[in-house]
Amino acid sequence: MNEAERTRARTAIVDFLQTISRPDQRISDLGDDDGLVDSGLIDSLAMLEIVAFLESEFGLSFRDSGVDPARLASVNSILDLIADSRP
Repeated sequence: MNEAERTRARTAIVDFLQTISRPDQRISDLGDDDGLVDSGLIDSLAMLEIVAFLESEFGLSFRDSGVDPARLASVNSILDLIADSRP
């Protein structure tokens, strides 16, 4: 994934996270390496929404590999997951 693709993917992820984040938390307060659950931005159930988003938006499939919560822990780890799934 080149830099422009990574930037577009980051924007899509951040925009999505804003729709599922807890109302008392702001994603703008987090760095890209900060834990999404650890920071309180989302709860563990929101991870399922992130998986569904990644499948529909980026064509990822978790069917064979399952979901590794560490790969969904931060914006950067999600971006790395997307990059790793690209041929």
